[in-house]
Amino acid sequence: MVKAGSRASIVGTGKFLPEKVLTNFDLEKMVDTSDEWIRSRTGISERRIADAHMASSDLAYPAAQEALREANLSPDDLDLIIVASATPDMPFPSTACHLQANLGARRAGAFDLSAACTGFIYALASAAGFIASGTVKTVLVVGSECLSRFVDWTDRNTCVLFGDGAGAAVLQPSHGRREILHTFLAADGTGKDLICIPAGGSRLPPTAETLAQGQHTMKLRGREVFKFAVTAFQTLIRDALQECGLREQDVALVVPHQVNTRIIDAALKDIHIPMDKVFVNIDRYGNTSAASIPIALHEAVQQGRLKEGDVILLVAFGGGLTWGSVVLRW
Repeated sequence: MVKAGSRASIVGTGKFLPEKVLTNFDLEKMVDTSDEWIRSRTGISERRIADAHMASSDLAYPAAQEALREANLSPDDLDLIIVASATPDMPFPSTACHLQANLGARRAGAFDLSAACTGFIYALASAAGFIASGTVKTVLVVGSECLSRFVDWTDRNTCVLFGDGAGAAVLQPSHGRREILHTFLAADGTGKDLICIPAGGSRLPPTAETLAQGQHTMKLRGREVFKFAVTAFQTLIRDALQECGLREQDVALVVPHQVNTRIIDAALKDIHIPMDKVFVNIDRYGNTSAASIPIALHEAVQQGRLKEGDVILLVAFGGGLTWGSVVLRW
């Protein structure tokens, strides 16, 4: 138990990317596309693809291990594990339970959270709430995705976008550093069909017909998603700053969901935050959904982009529709 009302701090981060690299030039041989077409529309040059034997929990495991090492903690220290994923190992049990078993975290509760590309933000806010309630002390939050398993590799509009990977963070009650100042979560279920995998659940269980119709792969209505994402990005930044009494110039770094460089560029046109304060790695990994922000945050830490006292904004938007933000003081 910890004192109720405690803020949460990130005490360790980690990431894992599969070794296999799929470049735009590789995709040119698979579908009617080109490196120039992909880069000009998305900013992506390559993405990582998990080996055939790997599932989301297998990607989450090394990311979690690295985060625990950075926090100088062991799996036995964990009270709770939350895995954000749109591509779980199986419908049940949870990917978090698979991860708990792999880590040997016998004391930890474990559950999955599904909010598509906003999943890590939702999970981070949930972990901060558990810590603030005083019910737990140490929480492992992981965003992990095997999106390549659910891509239609004949559809050039979607197969070029996604990659596999995992990112992790360990949270504990704050000691005044790396502290979560503010969280915000939102959703609009009327947009549920804009980004989805139609079949595989209780509404459209797997059948020969759903498989033949390609209903088990991702469907994306790109134009509508683009408009939503730009508006959500701008609103999230403005509202988060207002809630925390901050100005654009107070922000040291924005870590957005790595969805599309055109979306990021379009959103920032009306926000007075320069691109050199925005962390972007989509060129190397593509869209890794719930894994994108924790991977980017870990890389920002490793590259020395953050120093004590810096204000960081994490912003995400995705299927659901869902969107959310976290403000940190490093």
